[in-house]
Amino acid sequence: MSSEQNEPLLSDSIDKKCIISLDNTIEECMGDFGWSQFVQAILVSLAWVFDAQQSFISVFTDALPTWHCTNNSSSCQVDKNICDVPKDTWQFDLPTYTSIVSDWSLECSSLVITGLPASSFFIGCLVGGFVLCTLADSSFGRKNMLVLSCLVMSITGCVTAISTNIWMYSVLRFVSGFGRATIGTCSLVLSTELVGRKWRGQVGIISFVCFTLGFISLPWIAYLNKGNSWRVLYLLTCFPVVLYSMVVYIFVHESPRWLYLRGHKEEFVKTLRRIANRGTRGKLSSSFFEGLFVDLEKAMFVSASRGDLDVYSAIRLLVERGWCLRRLMTVVLIGFGVGMVYYGMPLGVGDLGFDIYLSITLNAISELPSSLIAFFLIGKMNRKGSLLGFSLLSGICSVGCALVEGSEGLKWFQMGLEMVSFFGACTAFNVLLIYTLELFPTCVRNCAVSMARQSLVVGGALSPILVALGRNNSLFSYGVFGVCSATFGLFTVWLPETKGRLLCDTMDEEEQLLEQAQVVDLK
Repeated sequence: MSSEQNEPLLSDSIDKKCIISLDNTIEECMGDFGWSQFVQAILVSLAWVFDAQQSFISVFTDALPTWHCTNNSSSCQVDKNICDVPKDTWQFDLPTYTSIVSDWSLECSSLVITGLPASSFFIGCLVGGFVLCTLADSSFGRKNMLVLSCLVMSITGCVTAISTNIWMYSVLRFVSGFGRATIGTCSLVLSTELVGRKWRGQVGIISFVCFTLGFISLPWIAYLNKGNSWRVLYLLTCFPVVLYSMVVYIFVHESPRWLYLRGHKEEFVKTLRRIANRGTRGKLSSSFFEGLFVDLEKAMFVSASRGDLDVYSAIRLLVERGWCLRRLMTVVLIGFGVGMVYYGMPLGVGDLGFDIYLSITLNAISELPSSLIAFFLIGKMNRKGSLLGFSLLSGICSVGCALVEGSEGLKWFQMGLEMVSFFGACTAFNVLLIYTLELFPTCVRNCAVSMARQSLVVGGALSPILVALGRNNSLFSYGVFGVCSATFGLFTVWLPETKGRLLCDTMDEEEQLLEQAQVVDLK
């Protein structure tokens, strides 16, 4: 057992008479990170694979297909706008059913119409995030919310395959985004709450690696589906999620932290026993767990009585305390700036003149090292400095990508800047979510992380419109993305550092820790 696990239950850094850290208790019960926790973390994190696929599927299903002239008429030139060429002189390279644009003859529709489905999805994510974010912290729980969100997203995605027009398609994309809103948040929070602080960062990064794998797999699936209907792509990516949801419901455990705060005594004890690794499990009797629960109940500050916790209690707790609201607004602003680049870059990369399958694959590959770097360095990385640095890197390279537009000799250099910018946004995305779950206590953690993630989605909702505006001048797309990322990233300086600190479980415990830190600073 490690030195961290030999720490006494009563915290020496805070008033011993009033606080016992549930984080230390879970480490005491589970011992070192074992196979049980590892399997649970992997299974829960797989939700991010499907999350990524649905986030970027419109890059392929909603793309304007390439076309060619069908005769030698001087009125047909492929370097012209397709709407300026007579209809009877050109033809799409692939069958019309490969994209919604060619399937429903939207090639000359307004930018608002063609960008509506992608924006509808992200707006659905935004609305769903605010409507559903409190359920996982209140009565529904992390596990049940994850299963429900996956089912809504996947079933709606399957129904999307039978859309008959752009309006029906956009509505279904909105509903799919609404259901998808809490998948990443519930998955991240649940996986990290199943382990102690020693492995919290690394387990959180597993989720981001899975998201990257989902992103990488999408262009390959789309390429294999090339020439087939865009409807098939939805079925290929959505039907497996239905099966995954069933597996999660049967085999995944609920968060012991949430069970404790909700007063589910028997489930709390049972879950700790089940996820405790083999070396620790045999040393801990049922009476130990029963007594442990009683001791925790007597010693911990619970910010609201369990009977008073309702759907909106997490929101009230977030906004009624000044320090908490300031932290929330700060991470939301940072998330907005990062989200502009993170979601906007893949949507706009096709305008750089490269093959769309190659471009998206390169973007996906650039995300993989960001996840791996974060996985191996998250235990050593300073949260504030890392988030600030990667936000600025992403913003500067994004602006640079816009400034070199139109230079043929710098075309590959522009693609390099785009990849570095996307890499910076990916890493900032990863650090921000880990940082956010460490900034807020268990009673509001899922809601706070959801709010931060929805701010990323707000940036994503605006990205399709900016990408459309930037087709003639990338300063309206990449330029705006970069300025937002760099500017809002500066807000990081107002956040406290959280590396290596305990995860608090109640608002009172977090305030005690904040007061203790202020006393240390004064000294």
